Amino acid sequence: MNTAKSIGIVAGWGEYPLAVARALKEKGYEVVVAAVHGHASKEIESLASHVRWVGVCKLGGMQRFFRQHGVSHVCLSGKLFKDKILFHGWGWMDHFPDWECVKTMLPHFFWRTCDTTDNSLLGAVVTSFGRCGIMTIPGTEFATQLIAQEGVLTRRKPSNFEKDDIEFGWSIAKQMGGLDVGQSVTVRDRTILAVEAIEGTDACIVRTGQICPRGGFTLVKVAKPEQDMRFDLPTIGPQTIEKMAFAGGKAIAIEAGKTIIINREETIRCAEKNGITIFCRS
Repeated sequence: MNTAKSIGIVAGWGEYPLAVARALKEKGYEVVVAAVHGHASKEIESLASHVRWVGVCKLGGMQRFFRQHGVSHVCLSGKLFKDKILFHGWGWMDHFPDWECVKTMLPHFFWRTCDTTDNSLLGAVVTSFGRCGIMTIPGTEFATQLIAQEGVLTRRKPSNFEKDDIEFGWSIAKQMGGLDVGQSVTVRDRTILAVEAIEGTDACIVRTGQICPRGGFTLVKVAKPEQDMRFDLPTIGPQTIEKMAFAGGKAIAIEAGKTIIINREETIRCAEKNGITIFCRS
């Protein structure tokens, strides 16, 4: 367990940064947050001792802010909308990157010696933080309650047909994760309906509902074969359940020990209400 008095959070979209901040406060840490404009919730301000709202490409600015407040360990938490950052307008240059960001991203976008997969980009960010003496650590080191445990979380268990779809989809999703394409696939009758890519899980579910208006499909969401627990962990929450219910999905299979469940009680309650199974397996 890290023993630093102050812990930094780079806060993106969603409930995960809030959950990490709450867990840190409960454990007596001073919480210092670099909140990403257009992504982080305003609620983060009530949970932190120090907050600076930053552009997503102000990497050097984040690091200087953390050092000013004695932060030597930082958690990367919350979703960044990669499609909007990279492929709208002039891409990431529209976000006015600072010099540290430019240096970090040169091999990926200018020299083209590195790819732009999530692992490569986030790994480069972690390396950049390391160069200035800030270690990146998993948010789940503190918010351990978020990690899914093995078993069926809902009263409704997966049917035999759904078990077949889970088994079939699991191996496909693992292969996709190994290629760093996405974490999720949707399946019905052992047919892959959709594969998550840059659009994210919610959009993949919506697209599946359009492809399969009969519904009854299963979402399989897994960690990458060599998952780095510091970033990009697979995550589900109430919004995932709502998207599944609207699209006609009936089961969700996630990986135990490597998946975050946001607002666990609400997520399970919403799944029960809509007759959706949540199954955690290893």
